[in-house]
Amino acid sequence: MRNSIIAGDSGLLDFFELQFQSLTPLKVLIALAMGLVVGLIVALVYRKAFRGVLFSPNFATTLVMLTLITTPVVMAIKSNISLSMGMVGALSIVRFRTAVKDPLDTAYMFWALTMGILLGAELYIIALVVVVGISVAMLLLSYFRLKAPNSYLLVVHYDEVVEPDIEALLARIRNRRLRSKTVSRGGAELTVEMQLNERYDIVNRMLDIEGVYNATLIACQSEAGN
Repeated sequence: MRNSIIAGDSGLLDFFELQFQSLTPLKVLIALAMGLVVGLIVALVYRKAFRGVLFSPNFATTLVMLTLITTPVVMAIKSNISLSMGMVGALSIVRFRTAVKDPLDTAYMFWALTMGILLGAELYIIALVVVVGISVAMLLLSYFRLKAPNSYLLVVHYDEVVEPDIEALLARIRNRRLRSKTVSRGGAELTVEMQLNERYDIVNRMLDIEGVYNATLIACQSEAGN
């Protein structure tokens, strides 16, 4: 009986020794700590460089999670060849249903995954160089993109009689494009996409025209004139 207990303890020790032969808890904790730091950097750059209409905190959190999740996966794959084959087969059948609206968001996701792969391979210095380099590049691109005109949608409800006055006011804006025009018995609705270099009080100017019922200016991400 005693011999069987000793044999069982020996087998358990051999099991843990085999598990931690190339992947120790300390290595995992260090990699996860680095993953948290790097993931937060990616999320902060996304927050600072975001120029869309509605910022999503959940997507920023997703970038951190992608880095953290990818890191131990790569560490496990690196330490076990047979596990890597099974992991590739399992991931090949996964289908993601969430639609990414902005192509730039896809680039951020690949960035987070790349950082997780580098950290999982324990290339910490290279990972830090990469995250700093890409962060600087993204912030610079964001800064220069701020110099571009902002795009807006102007929606105006008016009486058809005053349409020449509205056209004369819109003629002062060089970058504009007609999106839609609706005419009904109660009046007309005009939607124009435009670019404004600076704050231009076009809404109040529209309301100064006798016969304009209301005017709305909406920020958008598309570019007028394309």
